[in-house]
Amino acid sequence: MSIVSLLGIEVLNNPAKFSDPYEFEITFECLEPLKEDLEWKLTYVGSSRSLDHDQELDSILVGPVPVGINKFLFQADPPSPELIPASELVSVTVILLSCSYADREFVRVGYYVNNEYDSEELRENPPAKVQVDHVVRNILAEKPRVTRFNIVWDNEDDNANEYPPEQQEVDEEDEDEDEEEEEEEEGEEEGEEEDDDEQEEENENETEERPKKKQKTKQSKDDPEEEEDIGENEEEDLEEDLEEDIEDEEEDLEKDNDGAETPRDAVQS
Repeated sequence: MSIVSLLGIEVLNNPAKFSDPYEFEITFECLEPLKEDLEWKLTYVGSSRSLDHDQELDSILVGPVPVGINKFLFQADPPSPELIPASELVSVTVILLSCSYADREFVRVGYYVNNEYDSEELRENPPAKVQVDHVVRNILAEKPRVTRFNIVWDNEDDNANEYPPEQQEVDEEDEDEDEEEEEEEEGEEEGEEEDDDEQEEENENETEERPKKKQKTKQSKDDPEEEEDIGENEEEDLEEDLEEDIEDEEEDLEKDNDGAETPRDAVQS
């Protein structure tokens, strides 16, 4: 909230010659006592292309300022023509009336100013060199452009020092919900870690079991060889037994032949 409010500005001595001083009757309202003075300043914009040609025509300190509605007369000297580009001396320009408190600008009023020659002949046939004595100004007082800025006033400075900045309040329910969410997140992280450990253990077990499987496959390859060896030994034993049986039978036949008469012996007898 602004402590000082601009109520109105009346432009005096308008139209006037270029070399005449500027006069303004300013009315404003002050809502609270001020520790410092108000600074009013008038600036003439010398060129629309560069700030280097701007001229501060005058500044005034108003104070002490009583509470209530105040009015005063502000006069300022005209600009120096030699500091203004010749091409922009007779043209439309701007003047700025501003007010600051404690070097902080809080209001600015801009007026268009039309500078032209005072005779129809000079307006139609302007001379090569500007004749300042024949230049007049006309401030468009009916169409001011007012800009306001928010600044820190005395009471706001005191409040800022007395009271610390407000901190955002947090409800207990919100805190409980935050704690529950944190616990759930921690539980999920622990579960993920356990799953990772179990997965690692399973992977380790698989790596340990794989050599055993290889050993089993080796054993399964070796078993048929053992069976083949066993089968060959059995066949050899059978052959030996058969040979022995045949030899025994032949011996028995020889014995029988020795004890019995042959047919030839029976005929001879």
